[in-house]
Amino acid sequence: MQAPRIAIVAPCYNEEQMLPLSIPVLLRLLDDMVATGVIAADSYVMLSDDGSRDATWAIITEAHKADSRIKGISLAHNRGQQAALLAGLLTVREQCDAAITIDIDLQDDPGVIPEMVRLMREEHRDVVYGVRASRDTDTWFKRTSARAFYKMQRSMGLETIYDHADFRLMSRKALDMLSAYGESHIYLRGLMPAIGLPSAVVKYDRSERAAGDTKYPFSRMLSLSIDGITSFTARPMRLILVIGIVLLLIDIAVALYVLMSYFGGNAVSGWSSLMLSVWFLGSLVLIALGIIGEYVGKIFIEVKHRPRYAIKERLE
Repeated sequence: MQAPRIAIVAPCYNEEQMLPLSIPVLLRLLDDMVATGVIAADSYVMLSDDGSRDATWAIITEAHKADSRIKGISLAHNRGQQAALLAGLLTVREQCDAAITIDIDLQDDPGVIPEMVRLMREEHRDVVYGVRASRDTDTWFKRTSARAFYKMQRSMGLETIYDHADFRLMSRKALDMLSAYGESHIYLRGLMPAIGLPSAVVKYDRSERAAGDTKYPFSRMLSLSIDGITSFTARPMRLILVIGIVLLLIDIAVALYVLMSYFGGNAVSGWSSLMLSVWFLGSLVLIALGIIGEYVGKIFIEVKHRPRYAIKERLE
């Protein structure tokens, strides 16, 4: 297999402090891989600006003028990291042999990218996941919340790669298959394993952010997890149904206790009817919500065909 043309896709949101540091690193990486025959000379970097409010797009524009290997797209609105990633991937899909996604803060080690390309070329892997070797450098809260993040997804039936974010290689075949998925709320971490192509894992040590602030605090991680779960499974709706059935069984036990108290003369006037109505109606409401939710959950996944993003400007 001849040296492939690679596109490194990086989403950017308010990264005016980080871009002047990251762009030279990525260009040097391209130079080194071209010099060693790992990738083709026309490989490039695609920066996807997610509607930034600072000088991010201006910096990308100047970098493109200085080096044509820096390309870019600017989204008309801030649509989130997943939409920015998808926009970049679909833009480069027909202009590369494989795409590699990486956060522009370069906390994920770009030094393992040559190994990703090797696995694609020599072992014919269509998807190569970058996975953190350890979380020893994280705080206790970050480590605990990350584990909870993955465990919650697994418990809800979502297939994900543990300690993998959005650092991965995708072959042209994987990109073509990705383009066939039309849902509006895309969740790439769950979608790539669902595609089912041959994959491999490359482990790396995550470094500290060199400049700027993280764009993924705990609140966003929680929101991303919930979005991923609701985009891939209706299990939370089914859980409501199960809770409703359990409460109905409890209601039967409570009803027996209430009736025994009533006939035994130990109940306060009106208490029996109140307890029975609250428990019985509550269980019926939850059962009804669960049953309706089974259908609504499936409809929700299928029929939301909103535009996923709008590209305002391109640098090619």
